[in-house]
Amino acid sequence: MAILVTGGAGYIGSHGVYQLIGLGYEVIVVDNLETGYKNAIHPEAKFYQGDIRNRDFLREVFEQENIEGVMHFAANSLVGESMKNPLKYFDNNVHGTQVLLEIMIEYHVKHIVFSSTAATYGEPQYVPIDEFHPTQPINPYGEAKLMMERIIDWTAKAFDITYVSLRYFNVAGAHSSGKIGESHLPETHLIPIILQVPNHKREKLSIYGEDYETKDGTCVRDYIHIEDLIDAHIKALKYLLSGHKSDIFNLGSGEGYSIYEMLKAAENVTKQTIPYEVVQRRPGDPAVLVASSTKAKEILKWAPKYNNVSQIIESAWHFHQNHPEGFEV
Repeated sequence: MAILVTGGAGYIGSHGVYQLIGLGYEVIVVDNLETGYKNAIHPEAKFYQGDIRNRDFLREVFEQENIEGVMHFAANSLVGESMKNPLKYFDNNVHGTQVLLEIMIEYHVKHIVFSSTAATYGEPQYVPIDEFHPTQPINPYGEAKLMMERIIDWTAKAFDITYVSLRYFNVAGAHSSGKIGESHLPETHLIPIILQVPNHKREKLSIYGEDYETKDGTCVRDYIHIEDLIDAHIKALKYLLSGHKSDIFNLGSGEGYSIYEMLKAAENVTKQTIPYEVVQRRPGDPAVLVASSTKAKEILKWAPKYNNVSQIIESAWHFHQNHPEGFEV
């Protein structure tokens, strides 16, 4: 029996594939390579290139493989892009999930772990944010992910499927081997952008606003290491395969770090001064996002092993020093 990983050539999905294979799972990867990289896929995974919105393509995969469960990472994930092109996000993310569920039902696959996001919450009414917090997205990316959650939930009720939706905060870092890590084109995530400066790929860091109501005026985020995140996905998969009910969990460290604090930590890790400039805010950015992961710790028995941002940045720096150009396209 195999685990299907959609988006398995992307940053988070590829780490999921590596950990699953390391634990002895047979893994099937589906990715259209729009934002993923073929050479980020574990060599022992079986790879099908195609789009999950293509029913015939997805049927072919399910027909040929004996799939027991799905880890669903395939999605566009840029907040800024979603503000400019919301229909792309509803088409790819929401419609893609609909088609995936249709084919799961057709082939009697009953378990799905879904890669959701803290963007479903919108501007926090309180922190740390727990699973009871109202869901009021402030950008199309968060709205699309919330719609995906709801589609999965209603489908699960109707067709006896079980799911876990994992709402995570800022994912960062790289695989301990240094073989895979965070690489996007263009790059939009904070830690790899910061590290592009000491890696001589960027002149300076742009900080989007310093007039937020936070400790130093810059946005505050909760960072979780990619390997801790995937550990939670695998625990969620085992939880479903052992017969437990559907549920939603937050994943984060429970600690918030401002942009300036992340900059200082990166300077300490790289032992270089990192120049920066303050520019206008980006639309759709909440001031503070910090998670409560108590529920995941209690029910999934999950706890992050990387407990501070310096460890996360160190693993990312190790990857980026070895891959200064990221993955080859």
